Amino acid sequence: MGQSTNNSPASTNILEKWFHLSEQGTTIKRELLAGLTTFVSMAYILFVNPSVLGIAGMNKGAVFTATALSAIIGCLLMAFLANYPIAIAPGLGDNAFFTYSVVLAMGISWQTAMAGVFVASVIFTILSLMKVREAVINAIPHDLKLAIAAGIGLFIAFVGLQGGGLVVASKSSLVQLGSLTVPTTWLTIFGVLAIALLMAKRVPGAIFIGMILTTLLGLVTGLIKMPAHIISLAPSMKPTFGVALTNLGKVNTPQMWAVVLIFLLVAFFDTAGTLVGLAQQAGLMKNDRMPRIGQALMADSISMLTGSVMGTTPTAAYVESSAGIAVGGRTGLTALTVGVLFAFSLLFSPLLTVVTTQVTAPALIIVGSLMASSLAGIDWLHFEIAFPAFMVVAGMPLTYNISYGIAFGFIIYPLTMTVAGRRKEINWIMWTLLFVFILMLYVLNVLPS
Repeated sequence: MGQSTNNSPASTNILEKWFHLSEQGTTIKRELLAGLTTFVSMAYILFVNPSVLGIAGMNKGAVFTATALSAIIGCLLMAFLANYPIAIAPGLGDNAFFTYSVVLAMGISWQTAMAGVFVASVIFTILSLMKVREAVINAIPHDLKLAIAAGIGLFIAFVGLQGGGLVVASKSSLVQLGSLTVPTTWLTIFGVLAIALLMAKRVPGAIFIGMILTTLLGLVTGLIKMPAHIISLAPSMKPTFGVALTNLGKVNTPQMWAVVLIFLLVAFFDTAGTLVGLAQQAGLMKNDRMPRIGQALMADSISMLTGSVMGTTPTAAYVESSAGIAVGGRTGLTALTVGVLFAFSLLFSPLLTVVTTQVTAPALIIVGSLMASSLAGIDWLHFEIAFPAFMVVAGMPLTYNISYGIAFGFIIYPLTMTVAGRRKEINWIMWTLLFVFILMLYVLNVLPS
């Protein structure tokens, strides 16, 4: 019990009571270091999220504050409800779907889309309370879960390549290499190389450090303008706060219900897979099951719900939590530390002006590559599994729409499995989802909006 002698007995006893540090074989110092490591690894979302949602027309300052506050709420809930060293913040896949698939591709206003996020959050929370979420997640084939993660990764990377100027539109071939005579494109190239080399060197917080280096290069070369000041009070959330609630009436259309369904499904798979993977890494699994998964899913659900009211897209458990786990994080004290650091970060909103598309693009590309690593776990040797998985992965970037990729795979999978003589392996939920996605494609592409 004497692992934390350099802390006051009172504080040690309180933290021990809350987080069971000695039971998990950890110390206060180790947990704080793990929290700092995780925060530095995922702090990029403070600037990437406003950048992505800003393209949808949302106020970047308000989104910055909403991002930080939803992360604080998620991390505190994860710390005290579930006692896991796992951080929560708005997810990259969800904000990409919100901006590029819903607002830009479908022509739905961000206000209405945010109302859709709120509805999905309410359903999400109810399903978590009823433990339906675990049942549906268990019914989805492992290979399709992996394909969704990889497909979102390729989509995010494509968005980064495009935003950074490395890939541009072409009349003859749809896409082509961007011009290397554009100075800002070289800023993106520098950022990608900087982060990639730091990642290869196993430097904690490589993505965040790479973004800082890219920003500094931009400031030195004059490609990025110097901000007027560095520290200020957090921007007001007035432009986004409560917008989801005031636009609820606009959700009552077939097109918007299809959007709600996709928000629900993406959020369904995103956090669950990440939670189990991180718990496995931390050695917290018992009998191949994750203890307190219900509490962990509830922490995610509540932060998603509050985030939608404040004005940000769904939250998710962050794979970057693995960086903190790798340095010894084992309890909710790690998540609590991340939450406290997000609170401090609210003072640095002026830095949003220097975090340009060329600064965030490398982060999207690198995170995309990390998500694509799940391709390794897909059973490519059996065509009845490989082809639906491939359609999920290829469908997302090539249709520029996450929902279409998911739909392609979920419609094809039951059919190929049946023909291959493996119909008994298909859960009734998968057959239900087949018809749900056919209906969704009909609503989004045939019915007038």
